[in-house]
Amino acid sequence: MAELATIARPYAEALFRSAGGNDATVWKTQMDSLAQLASDADLRQFADSPKVAPLQVFDLIAGIALQKGLSLDHRVANLLRTVIENGRLSALPEIAGQFSALVNAQSGSSDAIVYSAFPIDDAALVDVVAALEKRFARKLQARVEIDAELIGGIRVVVGDEVLDTSVKARLEQMKVALTA
Repeated sequence: MAELATIARPYAEALFRSAGGNDATVWKTQMDSLAQLASDADLRQFADSPKVAPLQVFDLIAGIALQKGLSLDHRVANLLRTVIENGRLSALPEIAGQFSALVNAQSGSSDAIVYSAFPIDDAALVDVVAALEKRFARKLQARVEIDAELIGGIRVVVGDEVLDTSVKARLEQMKVALTA
């Protein structure tokens, strides 16, 4: 959604400039957690209610974050407060995504999502990430998500690039080849 991206960009850039590179990785974790909270439909419905003050929404989100063991930096909290006051809570996941992209660009790395049909243990993941870093020619910060529909193999998404070595993809290729 281009509109959300346009709304989110100034917030993400301001937070990134405020971090000055020092706290960016810590703030990235905080922003990812806040984005996850802001994605909750019930929370957004509560926040959109005209009977609820922005301070109540902020207190609720900060309280939930604190219960989950997340202590917000005061500048991240200020950003959250500003986003809520401006009625932009729905843009928070996009803000977190753009902030993450800025942090990654500064560090020369990228986020990678490795979809696998089965759980990957830590030792195997290290080997997979090393091979993927060679393939994509950059440092990757990978996270694994289980997708049983893949049947076997992995599907890797790095930004807008996709590497699909799953059994499902190979079966689809065979299907196309046989029906052509």
